[in-house]
Amino acid sequence: MIEIARIPEDRITSVIGKGGSVKKRIERTTGTRIDVTDIVKIEGEDPIMVLKARDVVLAIGRGFSSKVARRIVDEDCGLHVISLRGESDKTRKRLLGRVIGNEGRAKKMIERETGADISIKGKTLSVIGSPDQLGPAEEALGDLLSGRTHACAYSSMRRKKARSDS
Repeated sequence: MIEIARIPEDRITSVIGKGGSVKKRIERTTGTRIDVTDIVKIEGEDPIMVLKARDVVLAIGRGFSSKVARRIVDEDCGLHVISLRGESDKTRKRLLGRVIGNEGRAKKMIERETGADISIKGKTLSVIGSPDQLGPAEEALGDLLSGRTHACAYSSMRRKKARSDS
């Protein structure tokens, strides 16, 4: 199976790593072969591992460190990317500002409460986490992006987390 991933030019070196270390580690842990040019080509026998390797590459492209992106393979986590491409620059800045919060407090709160990792790069907002982490984190992010108050977003996030914990 072959998958193609496109990542921002400024993140290609992060996918490769010093001396190819990041690329080699992804290949070793997923049993894939990765070729990085202007696109990233991922080949392998196991379709699930090819898709996981693709998601690790995409996560690094969306601004996550290679260590956090490896959670996709090591901890069987998922990647969810929320695009704000259709929004005007002014609206996008306002929405991302709501997610970040004053001095980064909103983003840190969601990460701390859910265990998910959040990255903001360009016109996207990305989340890495287990299914139990992604649900509450996405709930809070959706609430913030739809204009609900931070208190409301945190409250609904905690309720969803409590439901998934029981």
